[in-house]
Amino acid sequence: MERRVNTLLGAVGDLVEDVVVQLLEDVNVASDTRSIVTRRRGGSAANMVEAACRGGGRARFIGQVGDDPTGRWLTEQLESVGADVMVRWRGRTGTIVVLVDPSGERTMLADRAACVELADPDPAWLEGLHTLHVPYYSLVGEPLATTTATLARWAHDAGVRVAVDASSAALLEHDGADAALDHIAALRPQVVFANELEAAVLGDGLRPDRLGGAVVIVKRGPGPATVWRPGEPPVDVAATHLDDVKDTTGAGDAFAAGVLLALADGADPVAAVRHGHEVAATSLRSR
Repeated sequence: MERRVNTLLGAVGDLVEDVVVQLLEDVNVASDTRSIVTRRRGGSAANMVEAACRGGGRARFIGQVGDDPTGRWLTEQLESVGADVMVRWRGRTGTIVVLVDPSGERTMLADRAACVELADPDPAWLEGLHTLHVPYYSLVGEPLATTTATLARWAHDAGVRVAVDASSAALLEHDGADAALDHIAALRPQVVFANELEAAVLGDGLRPDRLGGAVVIVKRGPGPATVWRPGEPPVDVAATHLDDVKDTTGAGDAFAAGVLLALADGADPVAAVRHGHEVAATSLRSR
């Protein structure tokens, strides 16, 4: 799909170091387990921005990262793919340990550190944006949550579309389905993403009428994604088939990037989800 030059997606949230531990066998508790360990740039918001840039769009990261060598390296990594980076360097850089089992499923051990300390938002962060993307992670922890709510309010005032990703079944369960849905609905999103686990936690409340008329998109990994538009029955959209996927880290963020790029270029939600599958597949093939 041809990108419009003026398409600019923004994402507010986490830029962290991912320590990815690919398990080569079942964990041997209290002993050694054969693994492959790599370090790379991570964070849901940053993943989405990188995928958007690699998918042919223009994207901006908004967030806070530690004022340390790791934070500078992470920022340089994001800038190297063409991202517009608006960061504050303060505090200690966050780290997420990602355990990847032999099937490709991930378990994450998170220390977000400086990410949740983003305060004093600047209206300039939204200049030129078509869409502001908000992972649910950015609604957890202060002052980041208040900063994110302020940016969403300013986005609506400026005519910038807001999208929310449910991000984490564990966080949703901690908050409770009703409270989590209230947090999401308060941002008045036009698009809401959830994966299968997150959708199960949110239950019947994950529907357009509960979320102010938002288009609801449920991701199911290699299975079909479901698109639910206001006033219409849900539609399933098949995913791009891939063989031998070993690490799915960032695939959901890449999917969201592809969907939002296509929506910004005028695609209808079903066509946008097809493009999201393509961008996610491209991301997975590159691993």
